[in-house]
Amino acid sequence: MQVRYLQPMLLLLLAMSAGWHAHGDEPVPQGFSALFNGRDLSGWQGRGHEDPKKWAALDEETRRKKQATDNANLHDHWRVEDGIIINDGQGVFLTTEKDYGDFELLLDWRMVHPGSDSGIYLRGCPQIQIWDPNNPKEKKNGAEYGSGAMWNNNPESEGRFPLVRADNPIGEWNRLKIRMQKDRVTVYLNGKLVVDNAVMHNYFDRESPMFPRGPIQVQTHGGEMQFRNIYLRELNGKNQ
Repeated sequence: MQVRYLQPMLLLLLAMSAGWHAHGDEPVPQGFSALFNGRDLSGWQGRGHEDPKKWAALDEETRRKKQATDNANLHDHWRVEDGIIINDGQGVFLTTEKDYGDFELLLDWRMVHPGSDSGIYLRGCPQIQIWDPNNPKEKKNGAEYGSGAMWNNNPESEGRFPLVRADNPIGEWNRLKIRMQKDRVTVYLNGKLVVDNAVMHNYFDRESPMFPRGPIQVQTHGGEMQFRNIYLRELNGKNQ
């Protein structure tokens, strides 16, 4: 009698487990390349909030030493578990070793603790904002409008706040789709359009245009953040 009931229960548990892993380890979308292999941080390095122009101007030895320090910091605060990149809310930013020009980027993120803060730097420039819309401390900055927009754009500019609030509740996964061509950015959060072909401003030099190339960076502070399913498709400058 017990054996007869045990078998269906085991099958149910296996099905649930398979469904979870299938969602977490989904196939690479057609035309995209995986920036995260699901096992370790290969292809990534550490870097903080650095002006790309000043970083490029460093002499080779200074840059090498600084990079070594940033990489050590990265491994103190970032880790991979069960196909998920986890940050403890501190440390340098997770930064691609490669620079990119025009691209489409897909990325899943999950906020573990209320009040945490994160963002996706494009070409080394801040940022597609990720924050807790219900954080009372950030209401003065517009957090209540939701994540996915370019909060570091000039005040009163298009794209600084999202068109709609599309965040899932704390503890649930969210999906970003970001398209960047020249200095214009379009963002979907959980399938909803939140930025519509808006100009991204150069945070480090408001009078200069956006950098033509640079790394993708994942920034966090204030609480644990998790990331997975990071895919990128480079664009060739044509309408795609």
